[in-house]
Amino acid sequence: MPFVFKRLALYLSIAAAFAADKDTAFRPGPAASYPHHQTNAQVTIAADPYISGEKLKAAFGKLDPYVYGVLPVLVVIQNDSGKTLRLKEMKAEYVSPKGDRIPATPASDVRYARPVRRPVAVPTPAGPIPVKGKKNPLDAWEIEGRAFSAEMLPAGNPASGFLYFQTGLERGSTLYLSGITEAATGKELLYFEIPIGDPLVNPPE
Repeated sequence: MPFVFKRLALYLSIAAAFAADKDTAFRPGPAASYPHHQTNAQVTIAADPYISGEKLKAAFGKLDPYVYGVLPVLVVIQNDSGKTLRLKEMKAEYVSPKGDRIPATPASDVRYARPVRRPVAVPTPAGPIPVKGKKNPLDAWEIEGRAFSAEMLPAGNPASGFLYFQTGLERGSTLYLSGITEAATGKELLYFEIPIGDPLVNPPE
């Protein structure tokens, strides 16, 4: 192989290695290892909001979506049902203690997040809200790169990623997931309702 092509191949391999490290630096744990998880029909789902601390840095680096009005919630699904699950139509909602429902914002739309009225239950830092057409901190690879994107989940496998909600985190709030079905039969699993607003697990700073 000519020298120039050898060097090119070396550079490409190094770039690929850095990209791989970037994508795998954040590794969620097993679903059952999280404080808040629920099991239905041998399917376990955990939900963990990311609002501060080292875990936020591990997932998003210097970016803090919560400062810009976006609540990231890590979802980890473990499928021990023995059947392949279809997740493409999964519906996710943030449910406040008063019963207000806020649907998840598609990861591709997070960069256009608008100001939200924050609940006062969990104090949060104030910060500028990015708008379309201006330099936007939320237009970062981590938002879509870390997003929950699995459409099918084979038996015995996990899937994980972030869902995004334009709200603040309130004590007593829950994550409501529905629309998960068995791929072969189309039968829908029972909905999951997982607490995420526990001040002892997710203390405000």
